[in-house]
Order: sequence, then C-alpha cells, then structure tokens
Amino acid sequence: MNISFTKIDGPVIIEPDLYKDQRGYFMEAFNLRRFQDIVNLEVDFVQDNQSCSRKGVIRGLHYQIENPQGKLVRVLNGSVFDVFVDIRESSQTFGQWGSVMLSSDNKKQVWIPVGFAHGFMALSESVEVLYKTTGYYDPKYERCIRWDDTYLSINWPENGDAILSDKDIVGVQFKEADFFE
Repeated sequence: MNISFTKIDGPVIIEPDLYKDQRGYFMEAFNLRRFQDIVNLEVDFVQDNQSCSRKGVIRGLHYQIENPQGKLVRVLNGSVFDVFVDIRESSQTFGQWGSVMLSSDNKKQVWIPVGFAHGFMALSESVEVLYKTTGYYDPKYERCIRWDDTYLSINWPENGDAILSDKDIVGVQFKEADFFE
C-alpha cells in the first residue's frame, strides 16, 4: 500500500496493493485497522454513497456544518478530478485546496476528514464514484461553496461547459460560507 500525504494537513491519498495475474486482479479496498493506523484516528463509517455522472459534471463543493462527514472516496469506473478545500478556520491551511486524479485504472482513494469541502469533476464519458462517510446525510446542514469561486481559484481541468445541479449553481462564495472552528 502506498500512502501520500497532501500539502494540506488531513487528507491522505491511499493506493492499495494490486495483485494481478492471468485471471485479472485482486486488491484489499478497505481494512479498518490499517486505515485507522494511516489516518491516526478512530473512524466509524456509517453510510456508503455511490454516484454516476457523465463527462463534465461537477459535484460540489459540499460539506455538512452539523453532523459533519469524513469521506473515503474512490472511483469504480472512469476518472475524476477530485478536490478538497480546508474550511477549518483554526488551520494553517485554511482556504487552501488540494486535488488528486482518481480513476478505476489507478485505484487511488482519498481520505477527506471532517472540516473540508469536497467536490469532483467527471473526466470520462461516464464515471461511478463510491464514498464511505463517517456521518449520516442531513440536508438541513448541507452547505455548498461554488466550484468556480474566485478566492479559491481551483484549477479545474478544461472540459467544456460544467454541468451542475440546481443546488450547486446557487452555492455560496467561499468568503460567505459557514466554516469549522
């Protein structure tokens, strides 16, 4: 297993060991004991979410201000440009973003702890994303920061016009967002 720490304290990129032979491949996608050792945190995943998107769809930047969710994200089919934004006001990297390319080919996963907004852009014609969460979805606490916020200046891949949900279209600017302490 290859572990990469990002320039922002918290998110971790995990690349599982892949065992290939003439039949195909095998990988251990998740092991709670190993995962908790990597993130140095006791984690209890309570919900799995899966989405399917077409090329150009941007989902995010989402988070819950109450009942927050840590997320372990991976791609089952296709590829995404995955983004996480530090929204912890007490953090030295507050307001900074990081990214990772996740795909069904590279098998990478990204751990995004509580205190981050998260989003991704679908790069392949079709993409399926699976993520485990540490909190239950609660729409009354859901928040969305605009994907194209000028303060954050996220360097999204050129991919034509972004396709957004109605709630993502009305996301707030970063400086108007609710933050974590």
